[in-house]
Amino acid sequence: MSRLEVRTPSQMQTVVETIYRDMERRISGSPPGVCPVDEALNCLNLCRAQTCGKCAPCRVGLTQLADMLQQVLDGEPDEAIIDRIERTAKVIVSTADCAIGIDAAQLVLTGVRGFREDFEEHVRHHRCLSTLHNPVPCVAMCPAGVDIPGYVALVREGRYADAVRLIRKDNPFPVACAYICEHPCEARCRRKMVDDAINIRGLKRAAVDNAGLVPHPKCAPSTGKTVAVVGGGPGGLTAAYYLALMGHKVTVYEKRKQLGGMMRYGIPAYRFPREKMEAEIRSILSLGIEVKIGVDVGTEVTFDQLRQQYDALYIAIGAHTDKKVGMEGEDARGVISAVDMLRGIGDGILPDFTGKNVVVIGGGNVAMDVTRSAIRLGASKVSCVYRRRQEDMTALAEEVEGAIAEGAEVCSLEAPVRIETNEEGKAVALWTQPQIIGEIDRTTGRPKPDVAEVEERRIPADLIIIAVGQGIHSESFEQGGVKIQRGGAFLAESNTQLPYLEGVFAGGDCVTGPATVIRAIAAGKAAAANIDEYLGFHHEITTDVQVPAPVFKDLKARGRINISERDAMDRKDDFDCIECGYTDEEAFKESGRCLRCDHFGFGNFRGGRIEKW
Repeated sequence: MSRLEVRTPSQMQTVVETIYRDMERRISGSPPGVCPVDEALNCLNLCRAQTCGKCAPCRVGLTQLADMLQQVLDGEPDEAIIDRIERTAKVIVSTADCAIGIDAAQLVLTGVRGFREDFEEHVRHHRCLSTLHNPVPCVAMCPAGVDIPGYVALVREGRYADAVRLIRKDNPFPVACAYICEHPCEARCRRKMVDDAINIRGLKRAAVDNAGLVPHPKCAPSTGKTVAVVGGGPGGLTAAYYLALMGHKVTVYEKRKQLGGMMRYGIPAYRFPREKMEAEIRSILSLGIEVKIGVDVGTEVTFDQLRQQYDALYIAIGAHTDKKVGMEGEDARGVISAVDMLRGIGDGILPDFTGKNVVVIGGGNVAMDVTRSAIRLGASKVSCVYRRRQEDMTALAEEVEGAIAEGAEVCSLEAPVRIETNEEGKAVALWTQPQIIGEIDRTTGRPKPDVAEVEERRIPADLIIIAVGQGIHSESFEQGGVKIQRGGAFLAESNTQLPYLEGVFAGGDCVTGPATVIRAIAAGKAAAANIDEYLGFHHEITTDVQVPAPVFKDLKARGRINISERDAMDRKDDFDCIECGYTDEEAFKESGRCLRCDHFGFGNFRGGRIEKW
């Protein structure tokens, strides 16, 4: 008789696995604005089904929590139930036998504390607080509020120029975002409930690649008002663009030799070709925007002088200073900052790293940019040192994968300790302390690294590049009365206004800290609208592009079409664009996957799209 047998998945098990995959997609595709009380109950019920039920806190306590949450949704009890929910959850967290029950109760506890107003609204008024302003997930997740379903539908019909015109209503940099946007719009794409998110950035790339020269709308009649914009990056130029369309006279002051901000001085040409950037900037300036290059506000002209000379002022200076790690040997020869390196490359100064052993410290997109640039500059070996795991890197996953494909080494769970120098004061190695992964940080969702009981590691290096973040040069503005927060960021309201300084607005990286191009664009758009109101006007930005009606012929699940890239062994030797873009066939197929949330479901109940602002 046989003692053991080989088990094969039964039909039931196969079906259950399919259900699990479908459930996983639906959870990841949950749109923003879902009722947090309802979401907490649904997640709790799932957790209850996964517990063994042996201990009373799980078996009894989680059931009680579910019953109370259902009562809140039904609007039956008084407000005292909210405190009972919190107390019950705390008891379960402290008494449950295993992490499964603890996490289930912690989920409810986090919800009660984070969304207490929503709980109270259900009890008092028997309704959801409904704080969602835009029910179309991709539009809600786009910082600039671009009409994504609209231009995807236009790409589907081959109306590429109209797609660009529609994008420009909310974002004057369609080309830049087609190449380098981090595409937060895809995070909650409802297509993920079926298969995978729409490749929104890829479709924007298809639009700009095929649109040709698209003229801008005509500017409104002159208002006679003048606005100064300090900073010629994406945020500053966005504000200048919309203010010019509104009829205001705009002058941009830029400290560097050329416009573009971190698009030029932080993003290498292999990601965003310089000729594409130059063409888009020239296009924006064609609206009559005046530019003063190489002017350092605070030296050549003071902040107070600008306030006296112009009717309004928008500060968008970005975050262009480097940050230090604070370790021994950081000031040695052979140690440079990523900011300085990329700034030189932005001005066309390409250092020669031929045959050098380069070590990069950091795990963000900037670290990946200098890592991949170092490879293109001839380095024989490039290692990227990061104190957490590779999957915890803040850089986009495709950037990390691209760097590895081009030959970079990722040294994860290695915390920099000191830089070894020779007798001449030149860096020769980086010493690191190996780490072991620890508890999850609930604020970030990433596990914290702890020091491992392992000896320090020596990593030989001819050149060490530090890419651990950027700072803000705010001293000259602080002297002019701008309030500076801890860390150097400007103190501004969400509408970009500085309420303590009449007629002064600020936005982008100098307010939020280092972020992304699309977030700087969003700040510039908001600033333009609010400066216009401050000057006594209410101009509206709109477009006459007609979006096609949705037509569905095939609703089957389909794979996402990703943008292809040049072969890693070819692209690593130059700064030419690494992406190839869509063919017409690929653009047609991918745009056809859009579910048109602007028309179907809740999107249509709320009026579909925002046609003007």
